Amino acid sequence: MKAKEVAICFCMDVTLEDILKAIELGYRDIESIKRFTGVGTGPCQGRMCLPIVAEILREKTGWSGELPTQRPPVKPVPLVALAEVGEDER
Repeated sequence: MKAKEVAICFCMDVTLEDILKAIELGYRDIESIKRFTGVGTGPCQGRMCLPIVAEILREKTGWSGELPTQRPPVKPVPLVALAEVGEDER
């Protein structure tokens, strides 16, 4: 299987090829790879893909950092739910 066929982040359609290219270009930590590729910025907020990216970084560069903490919302919130909050206050 080719690197461009291996999905790493299904939410943002990031492949192994994208991650390897980022490392080749000098991105050596999770945050910079995240900003370059968009990995971990989809609805799952990196719960599925960032551990995989961390393992690739460890293997390719010897990276020994930690995964970033997840930011709320841990589960996506529909915009309708937020809009309803404002209507009660009018």
